[in-house]
Amino acid sequence: MIQAVVITCSDGVTSGHRHDLSGPAVRQLLEENGYEVTALRVVPDERPVISAAIVAAIDGGARLVVTAGGTGISPRDVTPEATADIADRIIPGFGELMRAESLQTTRMATLSRAQAVTRGSALVVNLPGSRNGAVDNLNSVLGLIPHALELLSGVRVDEHPR
Repeated sequence: MIQAVVITCSDGVTSGHRHDLSGPAVRQLLEENGYEVTALRVVPDERPVISAAIVAAIDGGARLVVTAGGTGISPRDVTPEATADIADRIIPGFGELMRAESLQTTRMATLSRAQAVTRGSALVVNLPGSRNGAVDNLNSVLGLIPHALELLSGVRVDEHPR
């Protein structure tokens, strides 16, 4: 079973002014799809704190780290930058697909900076902070994650899923 960690990036949730709706929803979706979610964390919108949480999750054995929040364009939205700080490579297609799917529901998807990156043999996916946005974006790429993790493991892959 693939180990995953979910990290909600939110000043409001960290301070107790908002309830975390996206993190538990992402956890549920991952578990329903066969992932073992070993932790659900909440961190403030602080670039070094987010980076450290992602690295700690991967160092702790997570092959998949999913963040929720901080992908917009407000001054405190720094999750993509924090993720890029620790990334080996960016996977542009994940962000493109998430935005394309979200555009079916809301024009605001154009403002999203949702993305995915690699770090070693792990995959990090940055999702929007709203519950619906996080779930919809994760659903749009969920079928790609097992193949991406297989490729990152270094195992030769001859067949590509359709």
